[in-house]
Amino acid sequence: MSRRSVLRRLAAMAGAIGLGLVPQAASAQFTGGPPAPLDGLRVIFCGTSGPLPVRERAKPCVAVQAGDGLYLVDVGPEATENLILWRIPLDKARALFLTHLHSDHIGEVGEFNLQSWVAGRAAALALIGPAGTDKVAAGFNLAYAPDHRFRKAHHEHNSFKFDLKAGLLQPQVIAMPKPSASGLQTAVALKDGPLTVTAIKVAHEPVEPAFAYRFDYKGRSVVISGDTRKWPPLAEAAKGADVLIHEAQNADMSRQFSQMLKVIGNPRMSSLMTDTISYHTTPVEAADIARAAGVKRLVLTHLTQSGLPMYTPQAFTRGMDAGGPLDWRLAKDGMTIDLPAGGQEILFGQF
Repeated sequence: MSRRSVLRRLAAMAGAIGLGLVPQAASAQFTGGPPAPLDGLRVIFCGTSGPLPVRERAKPCVAVQAGDGLYLVDVGPEATENLILWRIPLDKARALFLTHLHSDHIGEVGEFNLQSWVAGRAAALALIGPAGTDKVAAGFNLAYAPDHRFRKAHHEHNSFKFDLKAGLLQPQVIAMPKPSASGLQTAVALKDGPLTVTAIKVAHEPVEPAFAYRFDYKGRSVVISGDTRKWPPLAEAAKGADVLIHEAQNADMSRQFSQMLKVIGNPRMSSLMTDTISYHTTPVEAADIARAAGVKRLVLTHLTQSGLPMYTPQAFTRGMDAGGPLDWRLAKDGMTIDLPAGGQEILFGQF
């Protein structure tokens, strides 16, 4: 291989390296280059499964690029690796929003914070979410403090700075007002130039509180449900949005899987799987919410059951079209949605 070819390969890898060196065998996994800048909203699905291990799917994570800022909604295990492999500019991270504090949604808070700091993030990362978010931030800050000191001692030289304060998580707990007559509760979680992020209380009891988030930027809007049972106030908060990203779990498949676990002698996990039915939304119910909200597109994510033996996309989504016309699709890791500012286009892509 010529020296020029080697340099080209190294340059292609450089933008995706967070810590240390990446083995040559892994270089084929990296994308050819970071996505082109967009004045608008860009949604990146960095994790589309639930807590069960599913090949080709990381745990829940949705990244939103607005202008030159990067914002995440949840960051479950394996999601940070996806973002690095796709060469998303982690140094542009400004805030991480937590929908709730289940482990599959917060498992990589510390790792994403570290990787974005190492990549060059110049300020503390806002960690915004429900009650308990301050404890999550304090825990990860404490756990990663020795690593941060080691990185600074080893890598800080010349113009490369590793400000320990910039490596911290800065928590912000969202306080909700009293509900309206319809049960709707919303609060502005962040204003960053033309971007407004609104927290929306949803229903995931006994997890309390749990939030959805709405991103509004230059006339474009995306709503991300988080985990919730069917919750009509979410449709009210999502009115007129371009895209609704909603969790979905097929209740019949959950019952089938629960019965299989019972038959093979695992009553504990069988009971747990049955319990999940009460606080998740079925694909048909998510379609109902999308129609009530009048959104232009619906994307289903948090597809825990996509790794189960009985899963097919057709069986999972059966009945979604019965309620009337609706443009919907299933998310997968690496799917993107571009919403150019001031326009009407909704452009789907894939890493």
